Amino acid sequence: MDHDAASRLRRPRQPPQTQQQSLVWQAGVSESSLTPSPAESGTIYASSTGVHNGNGNSNGAGTSYRRRRRSTLVDVEDSIAVRGDGYSNGAGDVKHARSASAEDGDSDGASPTTAEHQRKKQKRNKPTLSCFECVGRKTKCDRGRPHCLACIKRQTKCEYAHVANVLEETTRSAANERRMTKGPKKKGDALKPTIPNAADRGFNVNRLKALGSVSTSTGLLSNVPYSAPGSSNVFGIGSEHPFANYWTCDGGLPEVISVLPEKVQSDILLTRYFECVDPVYPMLHRQTFYADYEHFWSLSRPEKDQADGAFVALIFVMLALGTQFVTSTSPRERKQTAEFYASASNQALRVSSYLSIASIRSIQAMVLITYFLINDNHASDGWAFGGVLMRQAYAMGLHRDPNIVVPDASPFEKQQRRKVWQAVLLQDTFLTVLLSLPPSATHTDVSVDDLKQDDASIATDDPTDTDYIKSSWTLANLVQETICSPRSLDVPICTTVRQKSKLVQDFRTVYRTFPTAFRYWDPQVLTEMAQSNKRVVRQTLFLCSNYFHNLMLVHASESADVPVNVRGTLEAAHDAITAFFILFQLFEAEARVWWVFNHRAFLEALCIGNVLREVARGRRGEYGGGSFVYKG
Repeated sequence: MDHDAASRLRRPRQPPQTQQQSLVWQAGVSESSLTPSPAESGTIYASSTGVHNGNGNSNGAGTSYRRRRRSTLVDVEDSIAVRGDGYSNGAGDVKHARSASAEDGDSDGASPTTAEHQRKKQKRNKPTLSCFECVGRKTKCDRGRPHCLACIKRQTKCEYAHVANVLEETTRSAANERRMTKGPKKKGDALKPTIPNAADRGFNVNRLKALGSVSTSTGLLSNVPYSAPGSSNVFGIGSEHPFANYWTCDGGLPEVISVLPEKVQSDILLTRYFECVDPVYPMLHRQTFYADYEHFWSLSRPEKDQADGAFVALIFVMLALGTQFVTSTSPRERKQTAEFYASASNQALRVSSYLSIASIRSIQAMVLITYFLINDNHASDGWAFGGVLMRQAYAMGLHRDPNIVVPDASPFEKQQRRKVWQAVLLQDTFLTVLLSLPPSATHTDVSVDDLKQDDASIATDDPTDTDYIKSSWTLANLVQETICSPRSLDVPICTTVRQKSKLVQDFRTVYRTFPTAFRYWDPQVLTEMAQSNKRVVRQTLFLCSNYFHNLMLVHASESADVPVNVRGTLEAAHDAITAFFILFQLFEAEARVWWVFNHRAFLEALCIGNVLREVARGRRGEYGGGSFVYKG
């Protein structure tokens, strides 16, 4: 044997430069780094004569090199796949590299079991998304916020890693930014119900096609408008024009001011407004309004004629709403007087060019006009008028954070802008829930947390009002995206059981944020409270009615994989309709006026009947569509 042959035998065989080694060099791994440390190699360690596996057997230097190189390649492949820093040529390259690595190891006689053990020993590059408690107990975590279902059942503290919270917020923000643009695909199964919510399936199932969604006509029992010549009533109520024309062409604002009632009568109607309407929609700052109101009455007639038309419109619509709750006159007289004042309010806005000139007062007047129209059985007109209101609110920048658009404004002005935007958003959200139409107040960066009580400024309000506004605002934000948008396109609210459980938990979390005064609404407690604090009682009933009505819609939702929760639907509907009966018991005259409250109660009763009817049919085998689950 010559010297060159002996030298070749003494040197370990150099492997060819395959794609594996190319990947190693591209990732910046040197030859020296291919030797694992004792901490990394487990029971396999390197020596000068070979690799020992703990039982005294040595596999030789060549096999040691290949195992070390193969183990390092696994690390490199993982880093290429996870890091995405430009070294990876795509999934195909990584897959090819792993395949080549496996072939190399098998050809050299490496044990598959040992290779698998080495592969499992690699560290995870993916962050843990489950909560600490579930990770420690090794239990399944649904990763719900703020508490997962497992921690709720165990009554344990639920905390997540910072990275997990960041990823969750990013995913949720991306989901919230998406808007649905097409409805669900209708399958040819005639036995399945076309409405994906048991609460929307009314008794007139033959009239499912409507202008907005199939549940619109069911809830309002309206005549369906088709694309045919002629006109049709959208919602089937209040067919006449809501604002009677009492005005001349040249009268202007002085003509409107001339029909103002005497100040004594105006004071009575405004008192009724602040007693019945303001607790439910606390949008106006009473002290500043009355200061402007008294100043207006102190002006001479020529000076009044030059007053702000938007403020005159605000006074008239408040008089109209106050008239609706007066009990000393006949219903017919109340209706005629209230509609006259509403017409005067609309005329004052018109002569002040409210479509091209917007202000806080004009927006406030338009919000109250919309509520008046709804209470006066003009839901179609109220919906259309609310669309103009939304455009004006956007044009004024009320949907933007006041610290951004009016940074130099006083705290009071910023507070008023937030309260007015909340009133616009709340009206839009819960009107779209009742009508199953798309929400409009969807683009905003105004935070509910910025609405804080400032005792040092003129913006000081009743602390209960601030809590009520924030609670209604938080609920509206949740309802708008999770319920309004899907129902407007007849899309299931929840498509998976996990999504439904998480949404129910989100609603319960919102309910837990309500102040204690708004959560304890036992009939006996509210009856006693009504003797001393009727304002809080009204707010409690309206807030709870909104909450339980929407929770009912969530429980009643169904899809191919999600059944209707019968017990949850019936309990939520019962709680919601109970709020109406308590309102009727304590404030009967007011309960007859609130169209929104009455209509919700009607839909809740309809939902209870639908669910019980379909469950009974399902038990008899007569109902071919839908699925139900009864949780005891």
